[in-house]
Amino acid sequence: MSTITADKVKDLREKTGAGMMDCKKALTESEGDFEKAIDCLRQKGLASAARKAGRTASEGLISSYIHMDKIGVLVEVNCETDFVAKTDDFRELVKDVSLHIAAANPSYLSREDVPQEIIEREKEIYKTQVTNKPPQVVEKIVEGKLDKFFSETCLLDQVFIKDPEQKTKIKDLVTEKIAKLGENILIKRFARFHLGEKQKNSE
Repeated sequence: MSTITADKVKDLREKTGAGMMDCKKALTESEGDFEKAIDCLRQKGLASAARKAGRTASEGLISSYIHMDKIGVLVEVNCETDFVAKTDDFRELVKDVSLHIAAANPSYLSREDVPQEIIEREKEIYKTQVTNKPPQVVEKIVEGKLDKFFSETCLLDQVFIKDPEQKTKIKDLVTEKIAKLGENILIKRFARFHLGEKQKNSE
């Protein structure tokens, strides 16, 4: 049986667009055979999710969530049709995203939304934390720390609060729903309010 490495899981995810856990499961079921794993994902409809990503999503829901009268969340999640927007699966996704935002307090929607000056500042801080290392090693360490920064501050890169054990990220959750519902789904924007604190807004 072929060893199932993190790189192999990552390669399968990039090729198919399926979630990390789905890719790992497919590789396990196919005993590490890459092509069989792709077939497995295609049979489940998960590999088609990436092809739907470019389609227009202008329907959906705006949802609100209030926690203990202290934390409030507004989130807009888009899909392609009003029919899908009314399904229990889509509404469950929107609810889960709202709860996650309230609990995890993301600062940005995606890593592409992080201002470049913030990224450069973080890089400089990380570089000062690494001493007596070759430049290429420093660069690798900095990139690793930057990935961790994104996973802590960007909604799509955060680990879903209801599934901390399996490390399912919010973007994986969205991908799984795309595969199941057959439409492109986008988390468009969000705003988080905490009583007495400055508002966080994804725009």
